[in-house]
Amino acid sequence: MIDSSAFQGKTAAYYTLGCKLNFSETSTFGKMLQEMGVRTIQKGERADICLINTCSVTEVADQKCRQAIRRMVRQHPGAFVVVTGCYAQLEAEEVAKIDGVSLVLGSNEKANLIQFLSDAWSGTKNEEVRTKTYRQKTKDIKTFAPSCSRGNRTRYFLKVQDGCDYFCTYCTIPYARGFSRNPTIASLVKQAEEAAQEGGKEIVLTGVNIGDFGKTTGERFIDLVKALDGVEDISRYRISSLEPDLLSDELIDYCAQSRAFMPHFHIPLQSGSDTVLRLMHRHYDAQLFADKIHRIKAVMPDAFIGVDVMVGCRGETPECFEETYEFLKGLDVTQLHVFPYSERPGTSALSIPYIVSEKDKKLRSKRLLDLSDEKTVAFYQKHIGQEAEVLFEKAPRGKAMHGFTKNYIRGELSAKDADTALDNRL
Repeated sequence: MIDSSAFQGKTAAYYTLGCKLNFSETSTFGKMLQEMGVRTIQKGERADICLINTCSVTEVADQKCRQAIRRMVRQHPGAFVVVTGCYAQLEAEEVAKIDGVSLVLGSNEKANLIQFLSDAWSGTKNEEVRTKTYRQKTKDIKTFAPSCSRGNRTRYFLKVQDGCDYFCTYCTIPYARGFSRNPTIASLVKQAEEAAQEGGKEIVLTGVNIGDFGKTTGERFIDLVKALDGVEDISRYRISSLEPDLLSDELIDYCAQSRAFMPHFHIPLQSGSDTVLRLMHRHYDAQLFADKIHRIKAVMPDAFIGVDVMVGCRGETPECFEETYEFLKGLDVTQLHVFPYSERPGTSALSIPYIVSEKDKKLRSKRLLDLSDEKTVAFYQKHIGQEAEVLFEKAPRGKAMHGFTKNYIRGELSAKDADTALDNRL
C-alpha cells in the first residue's frame, strides 16, 4: 500500500546519463512523483529526493555514473538518493557502497518506483539504516515500464520496446535491460493520442531494439507504424534506431508514402568489415546494410541517414578498419556516430585476441569523424536554396528558436524573429 502523505511537500532533483530511452524514462519518473505531490527543484534549491538514471554502455559511462551519484550526494546533503538504470542493474552492489545512496533499483523494479519509495519511508521493508537494493537476475527482468515523455513544447518520446535478445559480443545491454518485450499496439496508440491532446506534434519512437517489437504480443513493428500513422493530430514521427536486419523493405516503402513518418533513419552498422561483424555476432553483413541504404535512397532521395560505427574493437586489424572506411566512403549516408570500443566485463569479446591500442582508436575515430563532416556538409549543400517546412521547438523569449525539417536539417530563427512569431501566436 502506498502512503501518499509521505510524498506531499517534498522536492526532487533528477540526473540522467545515456540514451534517449533513459531520458524518456526519467521524465516519466518525474511525472509519477509530481502526481504524488513532489515538486522539481529550481536552481539553487536543495532536494529531498535525488534520482539518478544510469548508463553502462562503456567504461567511461560507468565512471560518469559514479561521479554523478557522488556529486548529487554532495549537492543535496541529507537527500534520499535513488539510483536506477543499466549501471544500477549490472553493478548494484558497487552502487550500494557509495556513501549517501539510499535505494538501488534494477531494471525490473524501477517501474514500481513509487511503491519502493513509500515502503522505504514507512519502514515496512527494513528498519535498519542502510542502502536497500532490489534487483532481479537478467532472465527474470520481465516488466515493461510505459513511458511517453515530453521533451519540449512539440516533441514527445514514446517507449515502444525494451530489452534485447541479440547478445552481441561487445555489449552488456541485454544483461542490463533483459530480453526483448513490448506493450500492445493499442496501448501505444492511446499514449500517442494523449500526447496529441497535450499539444504534441512530433513523437520519437524509442527502445533498445525497436525493430524487434512484437516478441511479447505477437504483433509486428510495421503494424505499429501503420497504427500510429493514423493518429492524425501527430504531424511527425521519427524512429530513433533500427537494426539493419530488422529494417524491412515493406517498412521502408511504407515510410516513403506515409502521412507522418519522416524520411529520417538511424541505423547501427558498427563495422563495414564482414570479418569484424562476424566477431561481433551481428545479424547481417556489409552487403545487406548497403542494400538497405540503397533502398531508402531509391524511394526517399532526400532522406537523412545516420549510422553508428564502432572503432577499435577486438579483432579490428588495420585491414579491417580500412574496409570499414572505404565501405562508408562509398555509401550515401548523412552522418556517422563514431565511438571507440570499450572493454566490458563479462562479455565474450574479451576472448578475441587482437587488441587495438588507445592511440589507434583515436586515430581511427578522427578519420571517420572527418568523413562524417564531409558527408553532412555535402547533404546540407544539396538543400541550399530550397524551401522546407520546419517544426520549431520551444525557446525562451529573447533567444534564437531552432527546429528541424522533415529530413532533419536544422533551421533557426533569430531571437527577434522568434519573439515576433511568439507574439503572433498569443
